[in-house]
Formats: sequence, C-alpha cells, structure tokens
Amino acid sequence: MAGIFSKKKDKQPLSNTTLLLTITVCTFFAMYLLAMLIWGGGFLNPQQFLDLFNNNAYLIIIACGLTVVMITGGIDISVGGTIALITMTSVVFMEDHSGGVFSSILIALGIGLAIGIVQGYLVAYLKIQPFIVTLAGMFFTRGMTTIVSKVPRTATNETFVALKDFYMELPLIGTYARNGNWIPSYIEIGVIIALLVVLALWATLKWTRFGRNLYAVGGNSESALMLGINVQRTQFFAYILCGLLAGIAGFVYLTHTGAGNATNASGAEMQAIASSIIGGTLLSGGVGNIIGTLFGVMSLKTINNIVVASGLREPYWQSITTGLMLCFFILLQSIILAYRKKKLGTMAA
Repeated sequence: MAGIFSKKKDKQPLSNTTLLLTITVCTFFAMYLLAMLIWGGGFLNPQQFLDLFNNNAYLIIIACGLTVVMITGGIDISVGGTIALITMTSVVFMEDHSGGVFSSILIALGIGLAIGIVQGYLVAYLKIQPFIVTLAGMFFTRGMTTIVSKVPRTATNETFVALKDFYMELPLIGTYARNGNWIPSYIEIGVIIALLVVLALWATLKWTRFGRNLYAVGGNSESALMLGINVQRTQFFAYILCGLLAGIAGFVYLTHTGAGNATNASGAEMQAIASSIIGGTLLSGGVGNIIGTLFGVMSLKTINNIVVASGLREPYWQSITTGLMLCFFILLQSIILAYRKKKLGTMAA
C-alpha cells in the first residue's frame, strides 16, 4: 500500500546535449517548412532536399570528426587541406600510375590516418595548442597538394567513373515532369557512406566506454584523470578518428566531383566547425551530439539555399548569413546553459 501512495519520482531534466540537439532539430524543420511556405519552388521538390545530402556528404563526415575532437575541448582546422591532398593524390595515382580504385581508397585512409596520428601526438602528448598544430597541418596539406600537382586533374579511370556515376533511386520519392513522366529522386553513394558514419559514431558516443571518456575529458580533464581515465590516450585517439574520417571524406568528395584541385574543400573546416556548433557542440568541450551535427550541416546549407532563393546570389551574402546564424546559436546556447545552471543551483539550494 505504501508503494501505491508514495510520491512519484521527479522527472530528470534533459541533459545539455539532448536539449541543444532538440533545439537544432526543431530549428531546421521550422526553417525548411517556412522556406516551403514562402518560396515554394525548389523547396517543394524532394530532390532539392536530397541534394542537401548529395552535395554535402563529405561535409557531414568531417563535421562528425570535428564534433568528436571538439567534445574533448580540441579543434582541427586541417581537414579541408587533408581532403584537397587526398583528392589530388588519388587522381594522380589513378591517372599517372595506373592505380586501382581500391588502392586509392587505402591511400586516402592512410593519408588521413597519418595526419591524425601526428597531430594527435603533438596535441595529446607534447601538449601543443590544438589550433597551432592543426593550423600547421592546414598549411602543410595545402602545400603538399600543390607539390603533387600544380594543375587540376580529372579522374578518367573506368572503374572510378562507374563508381562516381553510381546512384540509388528512391522510386517512392520523386516528382512529375511537365510531360507527366514520373522522375524518381536519387542519392549518391557518398550519402550512404555519410549516414553510416553518423550512425556508427552516434552508437560509439552513446554506448561505448570511449564515447563516455570523450565527454568526461572535455567536461573536466582533471576530474577525468582522477576517475582513472587516460586523458592523453583519449585525446590522441580523438584526433586519429578525426583524421580517419577526413580520409573517408576526401574520397567521398572525389566521388562527387571527380577531380583533384589545390582549392578543393576550401573553407570546409570552418563550415564543419560552424555545423558542429549549430548542432549543439560546445567549443569548451563536454557537450556534443553527432545527430545534432548532421542537422547542423543541413541547417547551414538550408539557410544558404534560402539566401539564393531570396535573390541574393552573391557569395558574400552567404558568408554574412552563416556568420549571423553562428552567432545566433552561440548566443542561444550561452543563454540556455546559463539559465539551466542558475536554475539547477537554485534547486540544489
């Protein structure tokens, strides 16, 4: 009887990570729905929505890598240069050395892994500031890309071209042409890879010891050390994982563009950081969500599409709106977290 009349336990408040994820997801759907109602046109076409994934699969992958590093309180601004180096090296290998696609994939993963190992060691074990280390990595990779080839190169390997042109039709999703024919929508192979990466990292952060260690190290490295967590090793593997994901993203980028160029993925590192922040990852560490990062990329690219649909086609308008959107989310995060901290402090008192 006592159990029947006992008071119910108070509901646990949402964690900071879950709260910021909820805000990001709601913002994205509200923004896209508003675009459909006001501008209509392409926003009503399912293929334009899917093209957010087709055109930005590589960005989703490197943004996930940045999220892992940022959760530990670090940063990596070398990922864009890594992608450029991978695309150029892969194309030159296939065109000038009769390399195969599988070997090119191994080269891409090897480059990303090597950069991740070097940068992770310098940050985790030599205690050099992450920004300085990865800034050097950015200059190094961009310079090495030019050494590999000073001119843009296009991949003509038959197997690679077949892989590049491969796409998966979605027969139940599409639109009718003016002549009445049904045109199914499609997604590229890079989208499948990106979504698999998102699911794998989401599961890793949620259910593995390594994922819990990342949050602990980013929240308070000294407390994590007292709990028996190897802080240096956790940071080291975070950068290795980020480098490996940059390797995957580099080949995904190549399957989308089919060309190597020293300017490939220019500014991608800043877009990845912005997407992670919009997705609810804090630069101070300890808070972040891979699903939020996915919606961060979608939100960032949707606002760019809205700017174009509004008739503001000059590139600087997209930069301005990206900056304003980033400032908005940083301010919103700061206000919400400050309010929650004050409220929880009052409840504890």
